Amino acid sequence: MNLILDLLFPKKCVGCGKTNTYFCLECISEIRQGALLCPNCDMAGVFGETHPLCKTRFGLDGLWSLGLYQGPLKKALQKLKYKPTLIRDLAPVFSDLIVNYWKKHQPMIWEEIKKGKKKNWAVVPVPLHWFRENDRGFNQSALIGQLLSKNLGLDYCEALKRTRFTRSQTKLKVFQRKKNIKGAFALSSDLVPSSSILLIDDVWTTGSTMKECCRVLKQNGSSRVWALTLAR
Repeated sequence: MNLILDLLFPKKCVGCGKTNTYFCLECISEIRQGALLCPNCDMAGVFGETHPLCKTRFGLDGLWSLGLYQGPLKKALQKLKYKPTLIRDLAPVFSDLIVNYWKKHQPMIWEEIKKGKKKNWAVVPVPLHWFRENDRGFNQSALIGQLLSKNLGLDYCEALKRTRFTRSQTKLKVFQRKKNIKGAFALSSDLVPSSSILLIDDVWTTGSTMKECCRVLKQNGSSRVWALTLAR
């Protein structure tokens, strides 16, 4: 059956269109990491950790992204918006890429997780409003988060929920994004967050959404929250 489907609908690289793969090695090699930044001031930070002077009580503790929002990675994420059926095929690819790149570019948290502290960490996706998720058919952050949690041996927890429908952040300015997303999240009533959280989303632009999610998680007991995205 799979052979017939492959013949009728051959796999094509989302970056360059090459057949027999969803994301070819050449396009993967073109993913650019760039400097790891403090999520608060957007200046270079050690391993992406929030600068000591930038830390706040309910703020993010760090930011790590698979790559810059350009080239093949940008093409891949844009195609996911217009061809949502690709996400189930690409989610495993992105999950594996995150783990492989993370080992190389983010040794601090990786080493902590590997050294027997897995029980203190959980993977939490940024949630979609139920209407948008029903319309789209999936939450790509949740799909990637589920696979990533298995790869890392961590708990997966949909600890957050959207409490209201919000406008798309895409065309809003920084101050509009903050206002738009303020108060849009709450803790799921039946779930308790772990002490340390890997908060998953697809793209980091200004960080307004992830910062608001972090605020809710920390107000409800999480001590550390790291933002993890596919691109920034």
